[in-house]
Amino acid sequence: MKQERKMHFQEGRRAQQQLENGFKQLENSKRKFERDCREAEKAAQTAERLDQDINATKADVEKAKQQAHLRSHMAEESKNEYAAQLQRFNRDQAHFYFSQMPQIFDKLQDMDERRATRLGAGYGLLSEAELEVVPIIAKCLEGMKVAANAVDPKNDSHVLIELHKSGFARPGDVEFEDFSQPMNRAPSDSSLGTPSDGRPELRGPGRSRTKRWPFGKKNKTVVTEDFSHLPPEQQRKRLQQQLEERSRELQKEVDQREALKKMKDVYEKTPQMGDPASLEPQIAETLSNIERLKLEVQKYEAWLAEAESRVLSNRGDSLSRHARPPDPPASAPPDSSSNSASQDTKESSEEPPSEESQDTPIYTEFDEDFEEEPTSPIGHCVAIYHFEGSSEGTISMAEGEDLSLMEEDKGDGWTRVRRKEGGEGYVPTSYLRVTLN
Repeated sequence: MKQERKMHFQEGRRAQQQLENGFKQLENSKRKFERDCREAEKAAQTAERLDQDINATKADVEKAKQQAHLRSHMAEESKNEYAAQLQRFNRDQAHFYFSQMPQIFDKLQDMDERRATRLGAGYGLLSEAELEVVPIIAKCLEGMKVAANAVDPKNDSHVLIELHKSGFARPGDVEFEDFSQPMNRAPSDSSLGTPSDGRPELRGPGRSRTKRWPFGKKNKTVVTEDFSHLPPEQQRKRLQQQLEERSRELQKEVDQREALKKMKDVYEKTPQMGDPASLEPQIAETLSNIERLKLEVQKYEAWLAEAESRVLSNRGDSLSRHARPPDPPASAPPDSSSNSASQDTKESSEEPPSEESQDTPIYTEFDEDFEEEPTSPIGHCVAIYHFEGSSEGTISMAEGEDLSLMEEDKGDGWTRVRRKEGGEGYVPTSYLRVTLN
C-alpha cells in the first residue's frame, strides 16, 4: 500500500507539472503579444509622423509604412497564438481539476479504505489472540499467587543452611597457658596463638585458624579437581555429584557399546543392511570412553570415601568435645550448664536431613535385598515392517504388531520394546512408528 500511495502521488505531481508548464507557455505568449502590440503601435506612429513631415523623402515614408505594416502583422500573429494558448490552457486546467485530480483522490480514498479494512481485521485478530492468552496469563498469575502464599521462610533458610554448611567441627575450649612456671610448654590444639616460627598452628586434622572465623574475609582459593579447597560437607556433596554424573556417562557408553554389538551382529547375518566393518571405529571409541570413565569413577569414589570419613571424624570430634559440659561459672544457676550442654549435644548430633538425603534412601545397604519392579512402558509403537530377531538381545516382530515402548533410541538406531505375549528386546528404530505417553 505504501508503493501504491507513492504511485498515486507521483501521478498527481506529473499532472500538476503539465498544468504548470502550460501556464508558463500561456504567460510567454501573453508577454510576446503585449510586446508586439507596443512595437506595432510605435511603428504606426512613426509612419504617420514621417507622412506629415514635408521634409521627409518619399522613400523614408514608404519604408516607415512597410515597417508599421510588418509590426501590425506580427502583433496579429502573436494575438492568435496567445488566444490559442489561452484556450489550450483553459481546457487542460478544466481537465486537471474536473477529471485527473478527482480520479487520483478516488484512488487514494479507495486505498485508504482498504488499509482501514485490513487494519480492522488485524486488530480483530490481535484482540482474539489476546483473549485466548488472557486465561493462560490468569492461570499463571494464580499459580504465582499460590506459590507466594506457600512461601515457607523456615524451610527456605533450612535448605540454604544445608546447601552451604561446611561440616567443620566446632572448636574446643581455649586452654589456659601458665607462663609463670618455667617449663617446656607445647601449644595446645585449640590455642589461638602462633608458634615461634610465626606460622599459624593447625587445629584438628588439616584446619587452620582462619577456618574458625565464619565472618572473616574470604581469601582467593585455588580450585582443585578433588574439591579439597571446599569445606568437608561441601566437598562431599560436589564429589557425590561428580560421581553420579560420571556413572551416568559410563552407563550410557555401556548401553551404546551393547547396541553397536547388536547392530554388528545384524549386519553380519544380514549383509544387505550394512557393513559390519564400518562399526569398528565406533566400538573402539566407545571402549576407550568406558575405560576412561571407569578410572574417573574409581578416582571419585576414593575421594568421596575420604571426604565422608573426614566428615564423620569431624562430627565425632564435635560430639566428644561437647559431651562433657564445661564447668559453670559461680554466678550461673545450677541447671543452666546441663541445659546448654544437652542443647550443644543435640545440635551437633542431630543434623537435619540434607537435600540429597531427601531424594535418596537412608538404608542403602538393604536395597539389594529387594527385587526391582519391572519397568513400566514409556509409550507404544507399531511395527511397520517384519523383523526377524536372530541375534542376541534382539526380538522378532511381525508387520503391524502392537508393542510396548520400554526404552527410546539412544542414537544407535535400536529401540527396546516388549511384546504383549511377553519378552523384551531390541528392534531397528526405522522399523517402528513410535508414540510416547
